[in-house]
Amino acid sequence: MKKSILFVDDETSVLDGLQRMLRHKRESWEMAFAGGGAQALALIKASHFDVIVSDMRMPGMDGNQLLTTVMEKSPDTIRFVLSGHADQELIYKSIGSTHQYLSKPCEAEVLINTIERAFAIRDLLKKDSLKNLVTHIRVIPSLPDLYLQVVAELKSPNASTNRVGQIISKDIGMSAKVLQLVNSAFFGLRRHVNDPAQAASLLGLDILKSLVLMVQVFSQMEKTAVTGCSLEALWSHSLLVGRCAQALAKQMHQDKKEVDDAFMAGLFHDLGKLVLMANMPEKYGQVMKLISSKYMKLSDAELHIFEGTHDEVGAYLLGLWGFGDPVVEAAAFHHLPSACVGQQSSALTMVHVANVVVSELKVAGESATVPMPLDQPYLERVGVAGALPEWRAICTTICEQGVKDGG
Repeated sequence: MKKSILFVDDETSVLDGLQRMLRHKRESWEMAFAGGGAQALALIKASHFDVIVSDMRMPGMDGNQLLTTVMEKSPDTIRFVLSGHADQELIYKSIGSTHQYLSKPCEAEVLINTIERAFAIRDLLKKDSLKNLVTHIRVIPSLPDLYLQVVAELKSPNASTNRVGQIISKDIGMSAKVLQLVNSAFFGLRRHVNDPAQAASLLGLDILKSLVLMVQVFSQMEKTAVTGCSLEALWSHSLLVGRCAQALAKQMHQDKKEVDDAFMAGLFHDLGKLVLMANMPEKYGQVMKLISSKYMKLSDAELHIFEGTHDEVGAYLLGLWGFGDPVVEAAAFHHLPSACVGQQSSALTMVHVANVVVSELKVAGESATVPMPLDQPYLERVGVAGALPEWRAICTTICEQGVKDGG
């Protein structure tokens, strides 16, 4: 069955260019083109679309207003922004209503890969085995009130780092934890940060928001106890992978949004492991026993016990929370990125390499597991295999700094 995709832009030349560029996809995609928000909503009212790709700056109804309306009326539609570099302010306002961002000009291969990868993620999340596993999860971490307040501020027309800082400052424990992290060697800032507003200004709102969520989710699960697993080690590992992935994205000269996505993807890549440990500690203990006694890989042991993996559970939860596709994709495929559609390096690439290298270094008291190898065919496919020696050196330096700093 063909997938249906709606492209929205007020510039006729852009729509004409998209039609020419994507002509060869007509056998697998049903495509429609709208010259503005009102026309797009009329088309959506008449028929369902699997994907909408919208410009940001449009007269009458901008992309943020359009995608917010689409989210409310058709929540299962995948929502992409195709924007120019001048649209950063509007893009921040669309946090929560957008799955992914693409920059103009956008090459055909990049656009096609991005859309097809989004389809691949959703096919994974519809697997019967995952649905069965999720039904046995009794306690899914809730989105904390403080995080929701931060998101609400980010979505407001006049979002500011000062007000985000003020919200976080209401929780003394959260402020202390966030500032401890921000001032640690993980982030390598050249000056001491004294308040959350300053942290938001230096790190960016997306990263600060993610730190708040991750700290609070771990706090919700602090009573988790699994033989062979340490919650503290899992936290340190997640933070290290996030920081390494961020550094690799910077080394690749990716833009700020991609660098931030790499950090968030690394921070949340093992979220599913935390959820499984918290909900089924005895069964996860059996997973750890299989790893140590049978020398099984983690994913194989999880499949044997749960008929699903922490990768899938984490991707499901991140998708449920409305995170962008790069973050969901990295959670879903970080052990085997070859299973993901795509020919370009992405947050998934950075997280895969960072996760393997950090695990090999056995930092922060990580539990002994069978090391997952690098997916060499994938790394060659996306053109980064030659960068591996330099990437290993970058990750090693960050891990050494993290250990010295106390994690």
